[in-house]
Amino acid sequence: MTFEEYVRLRGARLVGLARLLVHDRHLAEDLVQEVLGRAFARWNKIVKFGEPDAYVRRMLVNAHISRQRRRSSSELAVGDVADRADRTDVGGAAVERDAAWRLLAELPPKQRATLVLRYYEDLDDAAIAEILDCSPSTVRTQAMRALATLRRHLDVPAALARGGER
Repeated sequence: MTFEEYVRLRGARLVGLARLLVHDRHLAEDLVQEVLGRAFARWNKIVKFGEPDAYVRRMLVNAHISRQRRRSSSELAVGDVADRADRTDVGGAAVERDAAWRLLAELPPKQRATLVLRYYEDLDDAAIAEILDCSPSTVRTQAMRALATLRRHLDVPAALARGGER
């Protein structure tokens, strides 16, 4: 597969993955462009490796985590932005979904990447472990911690969090 074919077939999906990681369309496009630029330079080696999707996903996640590290040391966090829309003017499902996205964006980069790779890319623990360069048990731990944080912030009753009934 040529680089051009790969980008044509998988480019939009990579932007979708990046968008879930960074929670911003423009930053996601920049991140994918940066990663694809680096991938183009070594495309023959990537294809020779045998799994270009896994390799490029790993490059994407690593670039995101590196960008988070750089950003966290140079940017200052601010309180709530004053120009947010009033939550009463949208449907309940949209509000809940938006709240969940905001919580996902606040997770540490590796926990967020774990959830995105698991639930958006539908990858198993072994594939995620390969992308994140860790063990499958670390993937499960990251997912467990991330989901526990989301449940705690979304105030999911304990019975539902364990899979029981209300």
